[in-house]
Amino acid sequence: MLLEKKNAVIYGAGGEIGSTVARAFAREGARVFLAGRTLAPIEALAEEITRAGGRAEAAQVDALDQQAIEKHLAEVAQKTGGIDISFNLIGIGYEQGEPLTEMTLESFTLPIADAMKTQFLTTTAAARHMSKKGSGVILAITATPGRNFIPNSGSFGIACAAIEGLCRQLAGELGPQGIRVICLRSAGSPDLPKLGEFFRQLAELAGVSREEFEANIAERTLLKRLPKAAEVANAAVLMASNYASAMTAEVANVTCGATLD
Repeated sequence: MLLEKKNAVIYGAGGEIGSTVARAFAREGARVFLAGRTLAPIEALAEEITRAGGRAEAAQVDALDQQAIEKHLAEVAQKTGGIDISFNLIGIGYEQGEPLTEMTLESFTLPIADAMKTQFLTTTAAARHMSKKGSGVILAITATPGRNFIPNSGSFGIACAAIEGLCRQLAGELGPQGIRVICLRSAGSPDLPKLGEFFRQLAELAGVSREEFEANIAERTLLKRLPKAAEVANAAVLMASNYASAMTAEVANVTCGATLD
C-alpha cells in the first residue's frame, strides 16, 4: 500500500472529490482525518471507510477559521505523533457564467479571498507540524482555467492560478525542511453530480445539450475525454506517496491533456 503508516488530514472531505480522495488514501493504508464544516457527511464517510477495513476519524472544522484549524491539527499530531499529508479540497462559491465586465467587485473578489485564506491557513499550519519531523506532503487542487482561457469562468481560473503560485512559493520555502508541495490540476470530472449539473447550466447558456457540451470539451483534450474522479484521486495518492519523493513545486497535470506544460 502506497500510503501505509501515513497520517492524512483532508479538508472538505464531505464533498464529492474530497470523499473520493479520502477513500483512495484509506485504501492505500493512510489513517485519514476527515475535516469539514458539516459533521454528518464526514461521520458517515468515516464509518464507511472503517467498515471497509480502513482507519478514519471525523471532526467538525471550518477551514477558514485559523483557531479551529490549528486546534484540530494539534489534536491529530498529539494522537498520532505527526502529520504526513495535508490536502485542502473545500468548495468555494465561485460565480461563473458571465463575463468579468458584468460581475460586481464583491462577486469577483470574495471567492479569491476565501480560496487564498483557506489555502494559506491550512498549508502553513500543516507545514509547522511537518517541519518538526522533517518531512511531509502538502497537496492542493486547481483546474484547467488556471492555465487556459475559459470564457465566462469568472474569478475561478484566477484563483486557481493564485493557488498554483502559492504552492510554488511554499515549495521553495519548505523544501529544505523535507516538505514537498504538489498541486494537482484537473479538467473537471463529469462523473461527479455537482460538476455534471454545472455542465448542464453552461450547456443551456451555450444553447447546446449537456452531452454535446461535454463532448466539445473532451474533444479539445489529447485523450479525447475528461478525467474520472477516481483518476484524480489516484494521482493524489501517487503524489503523496514516496514514489513521488523527488517531486515538489510541481503542477501534476491530470487533465487528460486539456493543458500542455
